[in-house]
Amino acid sequence: MSEKGASGGGDWFDVFVNSIFDFVQKNWLRILLVFFIYLAWKFGREGEVLTLALSVGGVYILAKIAHDLWLHYVRQNFIAGIDWVLLEIIPPRDVVRSPKAMELFITNAMYHFSNKGGLEEYWQGAVWFWYSLEIVSIDGQVHFYINTPTRIRNLIETQMYAQFPQAQIRAVEDYTLAVDEIAGKSGWNMWGCEWRLEKPDVFPIRTYVDFGLDKDPKEEFKVDPITPVIELFGSIGKGEQLWLQIVITPSKQTYGLDKHNWIQEGEEQIKKLLFPFTRLNKSENPNNPLVTEIRNPAYIDPTLKAATNKLLKLGFDTGIRSCYLGKGVAFNANKRRELRLIFRQYAAPYINEFKRINSTQADAFATGFLTSFFMASNKTVNRLKNRMLIEYREREFFHPPLRHSIKLPWPLSPYIFPNYFHPHPIVLNTEELATIWHFPGQILKVPTLERIESKEASPPTNLPT
Repeated sequence: MSEKGASGGGDWFDVFVNSIFDFVQKNWLRILLVFFIYLAWKFGREGEVLTLALSVGGVYILAKIAHDLWLHYVRQNFIAGIDWVLLEIIPPRDVVRSPKAMELFITNAMYHFSNKGGLEEYWQGAVWFWYSLEIVSIDGQVHFYINTPTRIRNLIETQMYAQFPQAQIRAVEDYTLAVDEIAGKSGWNMWGCEWRLEKPDVFPIRTYVDFGLDKDPKEEFKVDPITPVIELFGSIGKGEQLWLQIVITPSKQTYGLDKHNWIQEGEEQIKKLLFPFTRLNKSENPNNPLVTEIRNPAYIDPTLKAATNKLLKLGFDTGIRSCYLGKGVAFNANKRRELRLIFRQYAAPYINEFKRINSTQADAFATGFLTSFFMASNKTVNRLKNRMLIEYREREFFHPPLRHSIKLPWPLSPYIFPNYFHPHPIVLNTEELATIWHFPGQILKVPTLERIESKEASPPTNLPT
């Protein structure tokens, strides 16, 4: 295909000037630092240049540290004041609507985008709310949960009823409180991991649209990708638990020094994909001396179309954890192997797929050539398990403790902080989220998935008063 430049020959100057203004606006603090160092070198007395440069640099570093510490403090103080509620969603007996209904629910109930003012951000420490979509099996009984701030509870309930009028919603006690600790006197054992995308965020996983569920096929013809997850969760026995947690917040993830968002990052990734097939040709038009010609091969088209479609829907910063727990002899190591495969059906290797990371096992840190020769001790593994339990219980992903600001590689990190994993948020759009968290239809006959036993109907209008 061929694409002509839209701007005329004289517009390049405006673009150039605007780019300079953007650069200065985003890097004014660095420019100021360089300017002071230059003044110290130019006008400082002999022998004082290095002293002045070090002084200015030291003040800059201390100011940056003080800024980050203060911001972390006020944010943690704000977060500590948020009241949370865990809502259990009991699906209707007959789920006849496609996952598109869940996509609409996520869009309307959970995308709260707002710009924070200086007072809110730097004095009150205000942050965007986040939510946790969870699928949990306790002794084989499968439950759907949403963890939300209490002030958003009414909106969550009304939007859920708008899409699934026959569902039931009730506030319940946090199921994670039943597991006090891993190993030790509690008798609990756990294997857990987190998930991220194999490729950049702009490239999507397989969604319900790829499985034809957007067309609402008849129940007997449905192929629902969430059914393997529910079947696995319903297959465990007494004393076992399976947890899946999807923590989301409207995306404000930034990339690089210029702080562009995931949409712009997606556009950059698409340009990189097309770059080997792009060239500039001379044009006879004096206002457009060069035209861009892109001749991409056919095998790129599915990837290009998928990436473009992902950018058309709202994006959420997302963190995903999954855990298998068992008490005493009930813990079955084979279940953790099955848990590793719960997202295999969403894989489109030529486009994107989920990748398991941060597993709580002996080779947890064996990611490089040197570290692959080291195995973590049982004490270290138990510490990793308990940290994951705490982070799961707190639904923590986007505002982690201060220790995550210093990212040292293992085996150096244990000497500075106890062992822990760094979070790796990804960006999923509403279509992808609705694919991995929605109510299965009647094609799934799992007796341990609680549903509403009967339909609710409005009373007839001709009843005597």
